[in-house]
Amino acid sequence: METMKRFEFTNTAVRESTATDAIQDFPPAMSIRTVSRAKAIYWAATGIVCSVMVFSAINFNLNDPLGPMKGGFAHLGFPNYFKIELTVAKILGVLALLIPNIPAKIKEFAYFGFAITLISASIAHFSSGDGVMFIIDPLMFFGVLTVSYLYLRKIKALRVSRKQGLASLDSRSSTNWAGSPAL
Repeated sequence: METMKRFEFTNTAVRESTATDAIQDFPPAMSIRTVSRAKAIYWAATGIVCSVMVFSAINFNLNDPLGPMKGGFAHLGFPNYFKIELTVAKILGVLALLIPNIPAKIKEFAYFGFAITLISASIAHFSSGDGVMFIIDPLMFFGVLTVSYLYLRKIKALRVSRKQGLASLDSRSSTNWAGSPAL
């Protein structure tokens, strides 16, 4: 009898009841709060990574660099022209991460390139006998880069599950409570 009370025999009421049921069937992870939180964490981590990459790319090319970067490339054993290659790669990577409609594969290449850069920087500082902070610093930003990447993947997964949920909502709303198509 409860089922009969829940569904009315008019098409509009049936569609509304079915749509409400479909919305209730969404997984709890699909709340707007979860998506907003994931986006906030993603953009905060991505902003930190991109800021560090832009700062270092600009600082490499200054005549009087800020901080301990003066003569840093020679100290680490890198040729001077490597600054140009690294600067171009970092700027392209930052653009790939910040422009919204860039294909996912290109974004993944940017993440991979930044990961190699940060790990290589840590190894280079270790190999040249620099202090612990110079070794740990790139690894901390590697951690932030990892958070950015994981939350990018989480946001994409939430979008996919939302699309699947909306697709099931459409299929449920086109049938009445008895399973036959709504008129």
